[in-house]
Amino acid sequence: MEPENQTCVSEFILLGLSEEALLQPLLFGLFLSMYLVTFIGNLLIILAIIMDSRLHTPMYFFLSNLSLADICFTSTTIPKMLLNIQMQSKVITYVGCITQVYFFMLFGDLDNFLLTVMAYDRFVAICHPLHYTVIMNSRLCGLLLLASWIMTALQSLLQTLMVLQLSFCKELKIPHFFCELNQLIQLACSDTFLNDLVMYFATGLVGIVPLLGILFSYSKIVMSIFRISSAGGKCKAFSTCGSHLLVVSLFYGTGLGVYLCSAASQNSRPSAIASVMYTVVTPMLNPFIYSLKNKDIKKALKKLFSQETFST
Repeated sequence: MEPENQTCVSEFILLGLSEEALLQPLLFGLFLSMYLVTFIGNLLIILAIIMDSRLHTPMYFFLSNLSLADICFTSTTIPKMLLNIQMQSKVITYVGCITQVYFFMLFGDLDNFLLTVMAYDRFVAICHPLHYTVIMNSRLCGLLLLASWIMTALQSLLQTLMVLQLSFCKELKIPHFFCELNQLIQLACSDTFLNDLVMYFATGLVGIVPLLGILFSYSKIVMSIFRISSAGGKCKAFSTCGSHLLVVSLFYGTGLGVYLCSAASQNSRPSAIASVMYTVVTPMLNPFIYSLKNKDIKKALKKLFSQETFST
């Protein structure tokens, strides 16, 4: 195929999850419902934490930022998908596609770093309870959040700038429901060796390194819990990190599932369907996990709803 200068590329075609016309209304209703549940659920978590002064602690500070990142993460892809289904169009502009790549990586990686920071917070709370307020002070929490934003922003910017250097062929169909970095690189006619190298290096840096940090934190937590003599003390200690551990398992489990699905199949469609799990389902389930397994969040949500009822 003849390479086409990237400045002449004005749009890409998103093939979506299915090309069956009869399935489009079903997909629209399903993804609209999941997006609304994700948006409202995470927004309620944020509002509950803001409104309840008892939740103004490091753990809930990071949780509110995780909920915000989840809202932004799903808002990067789903609204465009819904618009295309409604307009019966599969087109996304070149600028729109590059922008989607940047923000998808930004908020996806931010989720990753926030989960790591939250694991460190639980490590300090359980392993060094007497020094918790001294170590996890507001200054450190702010620095950890700022560092997470800076690292993810720089990594996403680097990847996006490298995509801008690519020349694309005339075949501009993306077998996905959003512009995903790997799919975009595969469409290029120019040499992509450097892009692939940076992509795999960045995946290790923002994926494996935070995961190792989480595993290290929980290995220390488990050893600390086993040293507690009473069964009640063990249950209480574990309950403080149970929700976070479940969210981490869901996040990395679905991500690993997508990777294995992509590696096992040459067809990109199964990978696109599998990616729904970590792009939509995981952010949607996070508010339920924290609200159902956390008594403080339950109380804060009840307080929030009672205030709204009283005000009306």
